[in-house]
Amino acid sequence: MDRKNFMKSVAMLAGASTMAPAFTVSASERPSSNDKVTLKKGLGFGMIQEDLSLVDKFKLVKDLGFDGVELNTPTDLNKLEVLAAKEKSGIEIPSVVNKDHWKMPLSDPNPEIRKQCIKSVAKSLYEVKEFGGDTVLVVPGVVNEKVTYEQAYNTALNSVRELIPHVEETGMQLAIENVWNNFLLSPVEAKRFVDEINHPLVGWYFDIGNILRYGWPEHWIKTLNSRIMKLHIKEFSVKKMFDEGLREGFNVNLLEGDNNWPNVMKAVNDVGHKGGWLTVEVRGGDRERLKDISKRMDEIISYL
Repeated sequence: MDRKNFMKSVAMLAGASTMAPAFTVSASERPSSNDKVTLKKGLGFGMIQEDLSLVDKFKLVKDLGFDGVELNTPTDLNKLEVLAAKEKSGIEIPSVVNKDHWKMPLSDPNPEIRKQCIKSVAKSLYEVKEFGGDTVLVVPGVVNEKVTYEQAYNTALNSVRELIPHVEETGMQLAIENVWNNFLLSPVEAKRFVDEINHPLVGWYFDIGNILRYGWPEHWIKTLNSRIMKLHIKEFSVKKMFDEGLREGFNVNLLEGDNNWPNVMKAVNDVGHKGGWLTVEVRGGDRERLKDISKRMDEIISYL
């Protein structure tokens, strides 16, 4: 679609929003009983901890059953080498994670810091397009003792809106992820945040493991519904969190924590998720460790 027709489509959606939210799921959009979601497997590039060339790292994870690799951007890697390794290995780069959204949050009270983050996220949008992907993950804001919840909410909204021209120019998706940032702590609020932005290319990158500290991922999936653009996967043990410390909850293998994977995958299927990817974000390792992760992901996906 060329830019003129794309902008016309966006304008039509914006006009329709006066009657209903852009993300309302119509009867025609709801999956039929015969529809089944399919998911490819991805992993974070930093999880590949073998001393190999870039192309051989890509080939390794492809051989282990992964379909895609998720990079941090703006990247320090040589882009031509990334594209060459992608072509030679057959691996995909469906999404990237912006690397500056923590140290320069979109919700920072300082407008200069917000401007730097916006510039960085914009660059990520252009890079993911170069790599043949379609989604940039970004943390929308951080609440702390110096930044109130309301301040973070308003500044994050405004910052995301400032990114809309870059989203539209690239045609890439901007996907907000739920992390432990003391912000957007309920599925209803998360839904509202995206609906206030009201743009078809802005949604959620839902992290299944992160949410167990606050609730049940299957509940969030049903509420966020078509707003979910991509899925991150990790495991979490509530017992380890209480017994050993907050972050120790993540120190557990997939399928050995408190995610009810049959329920989670049923929710993914029930909402007719169309993002197409389940990307793992856990402690990496050598080929044996990655092989084990790949097999565990296969079992999780089998619950669809």
